[in-house]
Amino acid sequence: MLDAIRWDSDLIRRYDLAGPRYTSYPTAVQFHSQVGTFDLFHALRDSRKALRPLSLYVHVPFCANICYYCACNKVITKDRGRALPYLQRLEQEIQLIACHLDPAQKVEQLHFGGGTPTFLSHDELRQLMAHLRKHFNLLDDDSGDYGIEIDPREADWSTMGLLRELGFNRVSIGLQDLDPAVQRAVNRLQSLEETRAVIDAARTLQFRSINIDLIYGLPKQTSENFARTVEEVISLQPDRLSVFNYAHLPERFMPQRRINGNELPEPAQKLEMLERTIEQLTAAGYRYIGMDHFALPDDELAIAQEEQTLQRNFQGYTTHGHCDLIGLGVSAISQIGDLYCQNSSDLNEYQNTLAAAQLATSRGLVCNADDRLRRAVIQQLICNFSLEFAAIEQQFNIDFQGYFGALWPQLQGMASDGLIALDRERIAVLPAGRLLVRSVCMVFDAYLEQQNRQRFSRVI
Repeated sequence: MLDAIRWDSDLIRRYDLAGPRYTSYPTAVQFHSQVGTFDLFHALRDSRKALRPLSLYVHVPFCANICYYCACNKVITKDRGRALPYLQRLEQEIQLIACHLDPAQKVEQLHFGGGTPTFLSHDELRQLMAHLRKHFNLLDDDSGDYGIEIDPREADWSTMGLLRELGFNRVSIGLQDLDPAVQRAVNRLQSLEETRAVIDAARTLQFRSINIDLIYGLPKQTSENFARTVEEVISLQPDRLSVFNYAHLPERFMPQRRINGNELPEPAQKLEMLERTIEQLTAAGYRYIGMDHFALPDDELAIAQEEQTLQRNFQGYTTHGHCDLIGLGVSAISQIGDLYCQNSSDLNEYQNTLAAAQLATSRGLVCNADDRLRRAVIQQLICNFSLEFAAIEQQFNIDFQGYFGALWPQLQGMASDGLIALDRERIAVLPAGRLLVRSVCMVFDAYLEQQNRQRFSRVI
């Protein structure tokens, strides 16, 4: 793993295409409105019968301030009262879903995302967690992976103490960039001291894992000022780091229209930022997990990757891909067996549907046999950087080279270019190809040709 990434500018130039992030296959772009609550109830029944463990995702959409780069489903408001009617409907949804599951199904993983989950008051957070515990089998021995996204401007020591008391043991902290000029350009003023205070609290309160999010490619960023941010972050010693490429899509995300496109770094500058960041993090002992993610060698993700048990779902890389994922809240996505389904992304529609005692499922997809096969292939490549044909052949009763014969010339081309090693038994993504693993996965994506590539960010 020491040579996990090798920077190859020529390969990057040729294979740095726009494509999906593969938090699922098929991707959410394929979801359609023919999937509804009947499909969800059917999937929940199967989950209950199999007593499969659960992963819960709870979406809290509210933010007090707008960050111009943000592409999340959110509601910007200073009115904390806006949360109350939403929480009432969310509690209704929790109740409606839980009655179709078995109390014996343990919740191994829980994640609060947003928006800003700590927009909620302490009393609201207490009530929401009490409601979840009442209707789901949450673990009370601190053995689960219970995480929450934190905006350090919306949290202090008492907030962190409350979260630990409620059972959270992981935090993900949005930082993005520490340079004041960059922060002003994206309307997110956040000091290093605020961030450090939250991290110190998390360590003192024995949170098990700390993740920090960074973004490169923001307005007014340079290779030099971003390297300073990375150095400061390394000094904070997070267990994990997510270093995202900013995708400027103002036609899709209205807040991004407030960003001055002339202040964005050129593609060559972005590549320089990423190359330097990788050098800095590698020198500091972080391992490249894949798809923007880095972790210390003793982190669960790094260990799972080494043991080839790492998985991927809508929450990104995970060690809980065997769980059925239940998404709760506006726009939340569930993955239950072969069903993907998503709640309405419109806050009023979500609340009104639940007010009528109906679930807010608005679209989704049921995987067919080909989807399941390709999902397994893509998951192996994106998580482990390798794929043993025999394992896939045994699992799906196919001849790999026969089934994917039409793709072979493309794979051979990637092998000739040094992106992958290819023989009759396996594909191995080489160190020079690991940053471009999405491009390798895209070869196996049966839906890609019919999709508008402009919907997706570039691989790097």
